[in-house]
Amino acid sequence: MSLSIFSPAPKPANEHARQRAVDASGVRCAPPDPALHQIVARIAKLLGAPMAALSIIDRDRMWFAVRIGIDTPETSRAISFCAHAILDPGQPLIVWDTFADERFEGNPFVQNEPGVRFYIGVPVLDTDGHPLGTICAFDTKPRYGPLPLAALEKLAERAASALAEIKRNAGAD
Repeated sequence: MSLSIFSPAPKPANEHARQRAVDASGVRCAPPDPALHQIVARIAKLLGAPMAALSIIDRDRMWFAVRIGIDTPETSRAISFCAHAILDPGQPLIVWDTFADERFEGNPFVQNEPGVRFYIGVPVLDTDGHPLGTICAFDTKPRYGPLPLAALEKLAERAASALAEIKRNAGAD
């Protein structure tokens, strides 16, 4: 295991259009949304995870629009697990054990607090299919076995609908 090396995610080929979608979403300026909080709370409960969030991947940072059990409101995009998850917006990213995945074994969130060992992120897409971020959960223990993927995908769709409502209310359409 490497203590100092991790692999930042490359930017998607459609990064310019994806970033325009993030900018147009209105979520950065929106007040906290109770529907999004309920979705993230449901993810934490469904997975029995001590940490869950709705992340938004911005130009150089990843920030949590909603977070449970996570102290920091944002991180550098370079160390974001979720920046990896948006690379394949049609699939969840599951990291059963961060110590066994060279992309993450040296990540500061693995090596230091909060000591992430398990991650799952499901991309949240805008109406044009651009990944804005993810709904995600973290644990301090590795996990193996079946996951409620269908339920998580439905929650990602609900989060996308809530973000679309925020965009409509912000007059960003």
